[in-house]
Amino acid sequence: MRTLAEQFDHPILDEMEAFAREKNFPIVDRLVGISLEIYAKMIGARRIFEFGSGYGYSAYWFGKAVGAGGQVICTDSNPLNQKTAEQYLTAVGLWERVKFCIGYAQDVFEQTEGDFDICYNDADKGGYPDIWLMARERIRPGGLYIADNVLWHGHVAVENAADAKPGWTKAIKEHNQLICKDSEFDTFINPTRDGVIVARRKMA
Repeated sequence: MRTLAEQFDHPILDEMEAFAREKNFPIVDRLVGISLEIYAKMIGARRIFEFGSGYGYSAYWFGKAVGAGGQVICTDSNPLNQKTAEQYLTAVGLWERVKFCIGYAQDVFEQTEGDFDICYNDADKGGYPDIWLMARERIRPGGLYIADNVLWHGHVAVENAADAKPGWTKAIKEHNQLICKDSEFDTFINPTRDGVIVARRKMA
């Protein structure tokens, strides 16, 4: 019997993951990617905004989920990541579903109109609380807010944990608490890899 990861295998996906290992580039990895696609399909997502997209690894999974005519709006400050994403996602027929914007994710979000089925957050961790506060207002009822790295290598459970990026652990803790206390959302943390928070906006 094939494993779940093998069922979602593709040569280009293997190349994307090899690129991450070679460049030491942080990605969500296969099992989290599979879950992103499944979450998006479960709610019939057609419009997704990504805060932080790197070279398009998460967009690979979301792009598969939104289907023809759907859109994944990607953001990254590095034009080289856009070029790499275009090469990979074109090879799998998903680039036409992606709008890749170069710039600060929060600025791009403010300049983009409309609500979203999913807002996905994998940007710099120090900005997590502000991103949540921005995104929550523009997630449609029944839609999802998803954020990666919410366990932050276990640092969120340790008092005075060493922090390679000053303030990031504190910001992630604040982010998680804000979401879990928000009465308009049902929330859980999937402990896969580095922890993924999933918050569903309640129906009116």
